[in-house]
Amino acid sequence: MKKSFCWSAGAALVAAAMLATAVPAVAKDTVKIAFIGPLTGGVSANGLGGRNSAELAVKLRNQDEKAKYTYELMALDDECKPNVGVQVATKAAADRKVIGGVTHYCSAVAIGAVDIYHKFGMPAIVWGAVLPDITYGNTHAEVHRVNGTMINQNETAAQFMADQGYKTWAVIHDTTDYGKGHNEYFSKFITGKGGKILGTFGVTADQQDFTAELTKIKELKPEVIFFGGLTPIGVRIRQQMDKLGIEAVFQGTSGIVSDAYLDGLGELAEGTLAFREGAPADKLPGGKFFLSEYEKAGYDQAPEAYGPFAFAAANLLMDAIEDVGADRKKVTAYLNKVENHDSITGPITFDDHGQNTVAVITKYVAEDGKWAVWEDSKYATGERKLAGR
Repeated sequence: MKKSFCWSAGAALVAAAMLATAVPAVAKDTVKIAFIGPLTGGVSANGLGGRNSAELAVKLRNQDEKAKYTYELMALDDECKPNVGVQVATKAAADRKVIGGVTHYCSAVAIGAVDIYHKFGMPAIVWGAVLPDITYGNTHAEVHRVNGTMINQNETAAQFMADQGYKTWAVIHDTTDYGKGHNEYFSKFITGKGGKILGTFGVTADQQDFTAELTKIKELKPEVIFFGGLTPIGVRIRQQMDKLGIEAVFQGTSGIVSDAYLDGLGELAEGTLAFREGAPADKLPGGKFFLSEYEKAGYDQAPEAYGPFAFAAANLLMDAIEDVGADRKKVTAYLNKVENHDSITGPITFDDHGQNTVAVITKYVAEDGKWAVWEDSKYATGERKLAGR
């Protein structure tokens, strides 16, 4: 008994000594950041891809032992509707535990929410919306954007289409700020290069039948129909073009660069042209890493065209918090000084309006059920021809 007691006492002393010298694990404070995008509705594929990408950034950061904080993502659905967007933006901004947000794919939603972020002093980094006024229409220090604008996009589109030798267009655009903006900038740039707009038609975002507009367009005989709007309307217009026997090239904006457009049209999507900021994910500086990690995470949805921007925005926001702490004012000040910040989409530099000044525009053509980079396509080599060529 005495021997047993002595062993037990000795073991206890050793254990006590080990506990005394061990460094206790310190629990990290949890910081909330918001993601806002269309998680339901006609463009939900883009919103879900963006949410997954932001969530992936958070998961990877939480695996980093050097991170000062544990991050929690609050995902909110703006449904791509301005009124809903204002509600969820207010919900996020009014929650003082939310230090910042990765916000909005739809321009019509983003432009309505920027005043909310300014009012509550919540730093927001736009990850997909392209309307210039989101950053340039105000002086809100809290608002930033990592992707380019429709100005860059339409200038490139006009130059490309002029280089292809096209001369005449009919324009169909939705009547949201997004659609009207694309109409304004593309029309300006293409007419400046000698192109002619034969007719312009505004349509509502929920319109189903475009027979009246397309019948008039058929009479005008344009070489190209330019569409400024999002995937759901784009699919319907392209389908109805086919029914009416309109063989013009269908040219869209970044709003149709999605798998949903291709899936909705099947073979009818072939030869559609579109333009989007940024390089394809696999051609981005950190694209292969991003795609590999995204695949490992096992998401049911693709990251879509703007997923890499959501990933970059989330990482930039967390970098700011790591550097200056979980304080909205300090994070805003940090973001306003960002210059050549490394990201998977390339270096991020914000100008005095919070707009990323590095804007790469990629030209796409629908080919064999995929969005192909124009330079890599059979159309570029002449193996296939666009309508009218």
